[in-house]
Amino acid sequence: MANRKNSESGGESELLSALEQLSSSRTLRFKPVSPLRVAVLALDRYLVDARAAPDSDSNSYSYDVTITDGTWRVKCWLAPGLNRMVQVNSLRCGSRALIAHLSLVHDETRLRRSCVCIEEARSDSSDPDILLAIKDPDAIRWWTHESVGSSVMPLADVPLQYNRRHYLSLWNNEDPHGALWLPFTPPPDVAIDVSKISLLGDLDVFLASSRRPFPLLVRVLHRSRLRYYGKPGQNIDFPFQAYFEVADQSGVMSMVLWNDLCPEWYQRLVVGSVLYLQHYKLKRSYQNRSRPQLSTLPLISFSSTEICLNPRSPSAVITVIPPKSVQPQWSLPEVTYNFSTRCEVESLARNQACDIIGLVTYVSRVERIRNRANTVPEKFWTYRWVHAVDGTSDSPFILEIFASSQPEIFNNISPMTYVVCSALYLTSSTETQLFVTGCHRKQPYVSDPKVKAFIQWTKTLKDSVVLRKTTVGGQYCYPPPPPTFTPNTTSNGASEGASPSLMAVGDLRKELESLQYREHRRVAVQGHITAVQYHRWPPEAPHTTPQSEQRPVEHDPVGVARGSTSSFGTGAQRQGETSSASSRSEVANSPKRRRVEQGVQRQYWTRAKRQLERQVKPADLHEDEETKRRSDEEDSEGLSTPSPQPADNSETGSPPDTQQSSTQPVASWESSAWPLLKQDVTDHVRCASLDRESVPEKFRFDDRDVLLHRVNLSPAKWSPDLPSDTNSDTHTPVNFTGYLTLTLLGLNQQAAVDSLFLPVFCAEDPRAVGTSYGLHDNTLMSCLSTGRVCTQANFSPETLLSSASALEDERVVCVLDVCLLGENRLEMICSKVYRTADIITPV
Repeated sequence: MANRKNSESGGESELLSALEQLSSSRTLRFKPVSPLRVAVLALDRYLVDARAAPDSDSNSYSYDVTITDGTWRVKCWLAPGLNRMVQVNSLRCGSRALIAHLSLVHDETRLRRSCVCIEEARSDSSDPDILLAIKDPDAIRWWTHESVGSSVMPLADVPLQYNRRHYLSLWNNEDPHGALWLPFTPPPDVAIDVSKISLLGDLDVFLASSRRPFPLLVRVLHRSRLRYYGKPGQNIDFPFQAYFEVADQSGVMSMVLWNDLCPEWYQRLVVGSVLYLQHYKLKRSYQNRSRPQLSTLPLISFSSTEICLNPRSPSAVITVIPPKSVQPQWSLPEVTYNFSTRCEVESLARNQACDIIGLVTYVSRVERIRNRANTVPEKFWTYRWVHAVDGTSDSPFILEIFASSQPEIFNNISPMTYVVCSALYLTSSTETQLFVTGCHRKQPYVSDPKVKAFIQWTKTLKDSVVLRKTTVGGQYCYPPPPPTFTPNTTSNGASEGASPSLMAVGDLRKELESLQYREHRRVAVQGHITAVQYHRWPPEAPHTTPQSEQRPVEHDPVGVARGSTSSFGTGAQRQGETSSASSRSEVANSPKRRRVEQGVQRQYWTRAKRQLERQVKPADLHEDEETKRRSDEEDSEGLSTPSPQPADNSETGSPPDTQQSSTQPVASWESSAWPLLKQDVTDHVRCASLDRESVPEKFRFDDRDVLLHRVNLSPAKWSPDLPSDTNSDTHTPVNFTGYLTLTLLGLNQQAAVDSLFLPVFCAEDPRAVGTSYGLHDNTLMSCLSTGRVCTQANFSPETLLSSASALEDERVVCVLDVCLLGENRLEMICSKVYRTADIITPV
């Protein structure tokens, strides 16, 4: 009866009408006369079970989608055949969809448990006007019906299918996601009995006996990211695991948080916490896993035993002691750090971990790479690149940061903030923890001398000067390809710093069609370049002399350090749309441990000359001039105080919207044989013009939220506070005047591929950090080999392509970085071209 009243009050809702017709249908199916126009409010992902029998890796997961017409909302199960819409970001939060077929699916193993299934749908590219009138999504009424199940069920944060108890993060398996994950809260005052406690050094006695050990009193020194080990058919409600390194006066030992305890405790057990542990279990440690470096601690490491905190048998009791209640007589070791400055990084041993602090000057977009070691379920790592400076070197830190189970921090790394990264190999490790401006207060590292020195250095900076050097997004990969090409012959992909394996041009289309949203891959293809076109950027830009002619790209070679994409649609013939529980496999294949090969020379941009011209004035990063001796609390506040917005906004003007604008080449070249050979090409993978997401842009305080929304992954839940897809006209690219389209014909002359080549024109381009610094003759082949246009007063596209005839009959290898930016937005960037003399045949 209640639902009948709702029907009468909301009869104008097409969604409500369709749902009630579905619930009364005897066929359990409903096809509206015209497709239902709805907006997507939320997307949730979870693992299927053995009954689903996934026919491919991509169907190892299922999706629930919450839709609305502005008046009613309903959570639906997405039919497996539509999973690809989510995986290529066609169906995304804030977008509009047209639904042509609904069904009602009953769970025959449970009472009164059914859900609505979306069987047929397509994306609607028009503006989601439904969302414009929504101010509070939580105020929209849920649709329920007696025959569909409990009215509480759609509101619960649990999946609709397969009896799963939790959702996964939409784009990776490492981040906590959903209301079940309790956030960090300051611990309450507690009373504990420390008269009978065990020391870590005495636990071996209990391991060999059946006696229950005494409670432990320890401090958390390190915390790993979450590890998800769920598999289809596995009957574990919360298959999560997290490692902690804990210590007392006797030494250091690993502690493992298992299963149901992870949602309850993971975010509440932060580095530095003091824990009182009861009802734990002891077992022999699993040795083949990553461990943090503890060499700086004068403590014994008990690596053969680990503490297990289980949700049952027995149920562990965890008590967090408030900092003010921690007693000195407990003799708990303090958290220590091993900060390295940028100038010290050069002398670090190859596998030595370090902690860094720096001022962020560049943040890349978030991308994903597939963990090919796992077959079912598939797994993706999410990562981004960050440049940060600390004043000790002209070169920045180049940091490859993977998701560390801290999504609120990872997604808010932006230029002009202070970032602290712990346990780095300049690629983040399993134990890396992130802290940005707003998170530094009361952290253990604020008293470190190098952190204090960094704070003092920031006082010498002027925001408007630093802001001119900050950028976000764009195509970025690091390290650059090596000078010579030797194909990788291993089966597990290219090792870091090495060349990728060769792929036949005819196989490239299949590779591209399997890409998922923001997935990055690097491949190499060989053949002959048969056509080159030069396009101006932005397309409307007049014929002007590049600023790079007035401001040379300067570089400085260095030795140690440790990368993303550009933008396309797919070909004209066809569009390229497209965990194992074993820690051994995860450690062996984890990109967190990837390091640069020592033999590959690294190049960094130096700002030495420009720094001499910079006017150094008293910084306005802090209100008052600090005294020489500062307390730890004041240092913490200095790190946590965001920089004020500069008054000078002269560089924030935006050009017209140029995303995938069609442009005619201003100069072009074809090989003499290409008009004849292209008639026999049966598979030509073409690309659209340059997507503006491939071009890095200047950072602006006023547009910070828009810029971060653009470079982060698509959110799992829509909010009226999120910038809309149409709010994207604020794009101020770095000085980038044009790009090349290269056509590569395979050796068998049956398949061809187009790719874009984006040369570096100016020092502000973040890709300039790492490109070759030597002078060259500005011929086309030199630009394709070095990745940049050499400074030259008479540069012009016509002059550049006048030397293209050198490519005639030259066998080359092209390294391609490909990434799916979204539906029908394939990015395929040529990072380097190797001529015949640079190709080394493996023995």
